[in-house]
Amino acid sequence: MAKLAFLGLGVMGFPMAGHLAAAGHDVTVYNRSAAKAKAWAGAHKGRVAATPAEAAKGAELVFACVGRDADVREVTLGERGAFGAMQAGAIFVDHTTTSADLARELAGAAKAKGLRFVDAPVSGGQAGAENGKLTIMCGGDEADFARVEPVMACYARMTKRLGPAGAGQLTKMVNQICIAGLVQALAEGLAFADKAGLDGEAVIDVISKGAAQSWQMENRHKTMIVGTFDFGFAVEWMRKDLGIALDEARRNGAKLPVTALVDQFYAEVEAMGGRRWDTSSLIARLTR
Repeated sequence: MAKLAFLGLGVMGFPMAGHLAAAGHDVTVYNRSAAKAKAWAGAHKGRVAATPAEAAKGAELVFACVGRDADVREVTLGERGAFGAMQAGAIFVDHTTTSADLARELAGAAKAKGLRFVDAPVSGGQAGAENGKLTIMCGGDEADFARVEPVMACYARMTKRLGPAGAGQLTKMVNQICIAGLVQALAEGLAFADKAGLDGEAVIDVISKGAAQSWQMENRHKTMIVGTFDFGFAVEWMRKDLGIALDEARRNGAKLPVTALVDQFYAEVEAMGGRRWDTSSLIARLTR
């Protein structure tokens, strides 16, 4: 068992930190909203820290799952950030979806302080976090990955190192690019079925057994058909992720025409009041 810190207790971080505590690790948590940290401590065995630095002091591994690049910088390099308090040789594992540039920047900053860094964005959503079934895409040194992988197994069904620092974030970009196209195709298919007078449930029951099958189809078609979008990854966060991918594509020369178009569609959903709707709400702009 290890002495750990977990920074960020949102819909993902709260259950992830809980899995670590349930496995018997010594966990100290930090959250920008102190009430959420206290709620976590009431539900799980562990301690609450007032700052990222306090949480990270003495920890062998420090995990984070926050919001945006700026939030990660704050909990790592900020005045009360973890990097200033971590012990030599400790590893910082960032589960936040960020730019690859930030991952490389933090890997360099960590190395300069005698620390280690692994970028480890996740896929699987709130349900995956709660059920301990996340997929984790990692970038960093092989030895550091080998050290953190058994601990991450507390909330993962799959972890893989894809290369040096930044490789995990680049792989997460691929993940979001693929999801965007799949959800749009599913939205168009269901909207078409409705206009054609077909029973959407019956259609999915058939085509989900063939080549059109996908996780999105299996898990999101019901909410899309009835028009409820209060479960899963929010549109505002998907737009953040797609923006990161599109920025990277502008740098590396990749062409992402479908991704750019779907990002525009999500902007329309936001304009409809759907900033906090889940990503399956793409269908709403087709059926309004």
